[in-house]
Order: sequence, then structure tokens, then C-alpha cells
Amino acid sequence: MTAADDRFGFAPDDDVPLPYMARTRDYYLAIGYDTPYRWAHYTSAPFQTLKKPLRESRVTIVTTAAPYDPAKGDQGPGALYNGAAKFYSVYDGDTSAPHDLRISHIAYDRVHTSAEDSGTWFPLPQLIRLAREGRVGEVAPRFFGAPTNRSHRATIETDAPEILARCRADAVDAAVLVPNCPVCHQTVSLVARHLEANGIATVVIGCAKDIVEHVAVPRFLFSDFPLGNSAGKPHDVGSQALTLALALQLLESAPGPQTTMQSPLRWSSDASWKRDYSNPALLSPEELARRRAEFDAQKLIAKGLRESNS
Repeated sequence: MTAADDRFGFAPDDDVPLPYMARTRDYYLAIGYDTPYRWAHYTSAPFQTLKKPLRESRVTIVTTAAPYDPAKGDQGPGALYNGAAKFYSVYDGDTSAPHDLRISHIAYDRVHTSAEDSGTWFPLPQLIRLAREGRVGEVAPRFFGAPTNRSHRATIETDAPEILARCRADAVDAAVLVPNCPVCHQTVSLVARHLEANGIATVVIGCAKDIVEHVAVPRFLFSDFPLGNSAGKPHDVGSQALTLALALQLLESAPGPQTTMQSPLRWSSDASWKRDYSNPALLSPEELARRRAEFDAQKLIAKGLRESNS
């Protein structure tokens, strides 16, 4: 920081939304994958206003978290990436029942968060509270799980239409979509576009601003938090309540498509956490080689799961 920075209160130059597309591209190049991933990109978005006031609307949640299955290895807080816990088909759950959803199967920020509090990625308790208070008409009878799929075709042609069909069966008026990893942000953004184009208002709440805006969604609430905390800070109910409240405010008030609102909450006064996520410049050649071997092993696990589900 310079004297001018101190005088005028300037923030550090790197205290900006983390560029996940560039960071992950550089990371995979560094571990030996030479073909950069093609992120979905649109320059416009569909837009559907709420057809009735929010206090009369039926609202659902779309998540990329997975139901806990003790047969699939370690899925607890701080677990290593666990490809065996992935799911490859849309699932749904009864919103009147408790659920144990976890994120060990995706690339959230394992350095700066530990996945101890599902309230940071699954805001169902907050949505139920708002329905009781009359802010929302009612919680839809089911929430929906969207597979985190690198295949644009699978998401656009299979998973998004399936989620739409289930939303229609439940007479859903609006959906809150909550991603976790970089590809999760692309997945739910594509689903949001499909729902919106077919008459269901949506809002994405997430942490990867560049990816969501690259896809172009109708409404996006951005929280500048480490991945895995789209719905608020861990063990901070006030943060989780405010995050969903802002998302619903945006759902009601967005003037048109591609409207982004940034949460006023900060993860920390120290933004150094943004330098760490998948940053090859901070990793030794030995660590990069270890990660390549680990990634290849996880790919084999995922391939086996896909084949067994096909």
C-alpha cells in the first residue's frame, strides 16, 4: 500500500472478484491439460417477471449439493475431493423433511472454508422461515438437485428440461439456484436461463461472478466469498438470512435481464484468500504433479459412475 492508498482509502488492486475462468484455465494448463475448457457464453438472457407477488408465490431451490451416502467414502467437513459422491441425474427432495446435503464431490475452496455448515450452500431453512413469516407465499413441495456437468449438452438438453418439468409439476413460480464450484456456477446459470425462458422467474446466488455473467442470467446475487459459501457465511445465520433476503429482493425488483446485485457482506478484511484458489503460481512442480495424478484418478472414478448410470 502506498501513502496515497492510505490517504484515500484505496483497496489493494487484487481485492476484486476472483477470475475463476482464467484461474482454472491456467491451473489445468499447469497440470498438463492442453485444451482449455470452453465455458458457455451468451450476450443476452431471457427474463420473466414474477407472475404474482412474492408473498403469493411458490418458490423452490435448485442446488448442486449431493445427498449424503455413507457408502461413498468421506463426505464430511474438510474431506478431500470425492468423485465417488457425484450424481449424474436430476434428483429431488421433500422440502418438508430434513436433508443432509454435502459438497465433497465438487471443487469448493477447501483452503478457506471447511463445509461444516450446510446453511452456506442450501438455504432451505431460511426459505421455510420466510414462508412462515409471509415474505414468500409458500415453499414448493420439492427442491431439485442439478448435476454438475462439464457437458453443456447434458445440462442444456437433459438436466435443465428435466428440472423444468418437475417445477411445472409442482406449480413453481420462482426458483433460487445455488451453485458451489466453478462448473456448478455454469450449470445453474444454464438451468436458470431455461427456466426463465419457459416462464419461471429465477435468481442465482453465487460466488463466481465472471462465470455467471459470462453465461448471462436474468438475475444474479453475487457474494464475494470463497466457493462453497453462496448462501452466506458458515455458522452465521444473520449472513445467511441477509443473503436470501437480498436474492428475493432482486427477484422482485430487477429491472431487466442480466441484473447483478453485489452483497455488501465481506468474507474478511484481508482479501489474500483470493490469491490461493487453484493458483499454479503458488504450487511447486511436485505438487502440480501430485494434483495431476489425483485428478486422473478422480476422472476414472467419474467415468465408472457415468457408465454405471447410463
